[in-house]
Amino acid sequence: MYKFAATVVKVFLMINGSKAKVYGQENLPKDGGFVIACTHNGYVDIFNLGVSMIPREIHFMAKKQLFDMKGLGWLIKQLNAFPVDRDNPGPSVIKIPRQLIKEGNIVGIFPSGTRSAENTDLKAGAITIAQLSKAQIVPAAYIGPRNIKGVLKREKGYLLYGKPFMVESGKEAREASMQHLEEELARLTNELKAK
Repeated sequence: MYKFAATVVKVFLMINGSKAKVYGQENLPKDGGFVIACTHNGYVDIFNLGVSMIPREIHFMAKKQLFDMKGLGWLIKQLNAFPVDRDNPGPSVIKIPRQLIKEGNIVGIFPSGTRSAENTDLKAGAITIAQLSKAQIVPAAYIGPRNIKGVLKREKGYLLYGKPFMVESGKEAREASMQHLEEELARLTNELKAK
C-alpha cells in the first residue's frame, strides 16, 4: 500500500506544483538501514520526504495518539508508521526502530518538536537510536507548504539532505552528536532559505 499511496501523493503534489525540489540526494546511503532526522513544520513535509525516497520506504515514528484516531490510525499503520508514547516512553521506543534498521529499513524521525523540551527529547531519541543501532543518521531540512491549503495555493517545497554521520559509543559522543545534529538542521534550513 505504501508505494501505491506514495505514487498518488507524488502525482497530487506535482499537479499542484508542490512536489519538493530535492537537493543532496547523493548524501543518502545506497543500501542498509539508517535514520533520517528531518525538520518538521506540518504534515506535507512527511509526504515530500516519503516521495523523495521512492522506491525505498520510510518507517516513520509517530506519536501514539494518532493511532487512536479512527481511520487515521489504520491508514498510517499501512503506511509504515509505528507508535511512540512520548509521555511514557518504554523499551519499544528503541526496540522497534532498532529492529527496522537491523532489517535494512529507513527510520524517519522529526526531532524538531513544537515545545523546546519535546525538541530536546526527540533529538536525543534520534541520536540514541542511531547510536544503539550502529547506523548512520542523515540530517535533512524541509521548507514549503505545511498543509493541503498551502499545496492548493501551489506553494513550492524544498528538501535538502545533509551528510550522514555515525554516533560513536559513550555519553560524551552522544551529547556531541546531539549538538552536531542541532547545528546541521539549522545550517541546512538556512542553506535552503538562501536558495
